[in-house]
Amino acid sequence: MFDSPDFDLAPYAGFGTSAPVRRTYCSWADAGWRSLLVQCFDHAPAVEQLRLPGVSDVHLILYVAGDVDMRTRADGKPVRGRRVPGDLELVVPGRASVRDYRAHSAMRTIQVHIPSATLARTAAQLDGPAPDFAALSAALAAGDPLVGQLLRALPAARDTDDLYAESAAAFLATHLVTRGRHAPPPGPEHAAVRAAIAVMRDRLAEPLTLADIAAEVHLSVYHLIRVFRAATGETPHRYLTRLRIEQAQRLLSGTTLTLAGIAARCGFASPGALSAAFLNQVGVRPSAYREN
Repeated sequence: MFDSPDFDLAPYAGFGTSAPVRRTYCSWADAGWRSLLVQCFDHAPAVEQLRLPGVSDVHLILYVAGDVDMRTRADGKPVRGRRVPGDLELVVPGRASVRDYRAHSAMRTIQVHIPSATLARTAAQLDGPAPDFAALSAALAAGDPLVGQLLRALPAARDTDDLYAESAAAFLATHLVTRGRHAPPPGPEHAAVRAAIAVMRDRLAEPLTLADIAAEVHLSVYHLIRVFRAATGETPHRYLTRLRIEQAQRLLSGTTLTLAGIAARCGFASPGALSAAFLNQVGVRPSAYREN
């Protein structure tokens, strides 16, 4: 390890050497990078009370293997959800959390830290404020193929020098700052939109109705439709369907689950309902998507 002016090393000291996780790659030690911290982890099958400190860096997590039931508590609010390969998570800077999870198959992640100084410089160069990280976290949780592909590629670049890392950090920072400005801004109504998206993600496998979502975020159905469309450009139903199809795409490419199993995990009443919605949105049937 070495000192880097843009990183606070203290929160990471010893991480990856304890029982819950085993670090298999670290860009600081294995590539000598100073501008970007990239780590790969193999995780224990079940963990209780895993405490993650709040850090100033922007922390991205890409789930690359495993089928995981997870409960996260931050700011006193427990949130349950499922993580499968391809899922992406942004940990809001400065927000500590406690996690419990149980993996049904071997869990692996790629985790990337972008220095807060890099984000601040990028935001200043783009003549605007830093993004609303809570809104950006919700937006990335809904999917970002560009970020996902870049995070997958970073561990394979271990033979490159720090110029590569600096360029990757700058690109990620620019993408996140730009996308963050298009995420729903702060405010009571937009907080409800973010909460509605979180409900959709956490209950993706359930027969979720618009009335269910509205009740969870304490809005009337009409009011939810209005503010949701204003914030995202989509109706809640269309947004939920897109989330379900994107989840189905990840399961088709990353698992050997049957179509019936995927339909059940993505909230479709039958394989036929999944196939029809998939064809309408993606342009091919699930079987053709998996083959290709």
